[in-house]
Amino acid sequence: MEATPYAELGKGTLLIASPEISEGLYFRSVLLICEHSSSGSFGLIINKPLELELPEELIKLESKANPHVQIRAGGPMQPNQMMLLHSSDVLPDQTLRICEGVYLGGDVQFLQEAVMDSDGPHIRMCFGYSGWGAGVLEREFLNGLFFVHPASKRYVFEVPPEVLWQTILREKGGKYATLSMIPEDLSLN
Repeated sequence: MEATPYAELGKGTLLIASPEISEGLYFRSVLLICEHSSSGSFGLIINKPLELELPEELIKLESKANPHVQIRAGGPMQPNQMMLLHSSDVLPDQTLRICEGVYLGGDVQFLQEAVMDSDGPHIRMCFGYSGWGAGVLEREFLNGLFFVHPASKRYVFEVPPEVLWQTILREKGGKYATLSMIPEDLSLN
């Protein structure tokens, strides 16, 4: 099986945690790279659900009409900061297109309107983020801590978070499909 080219790291790439990461927030995590340059990288974990009570002046989740709104732990840095990943292209001046059908950004008014719209866009309210200084992500990738795969709207919004890690590895095939079958808790063997 060919090694994944280093050049595949970039905006719109998914980082899939390798089994080398055996604990903590990055255990079996899937991250969406939102920005990648020579000065560093920034991404959001997309498969770690988070239970939070949000201030009512921001949003009333208990009265939401949109069934596609979910909260995620986006990463360990600035966990009180919320970032919006969504599937709406109606705010081109306020959002960054990450890949086809996936956007980052938006304001409180957009969020409040989208939450109350029963036909509203998919929204992931991500608290915190993951960041790497210049060259750090590249070193982690070369050291085998992450595998890469192209991002898609399906992975970000449609595959359930509890099976996303296994699904991507299985779909990559070969040795990755074998890795997808490793039990979460090896002590149960």
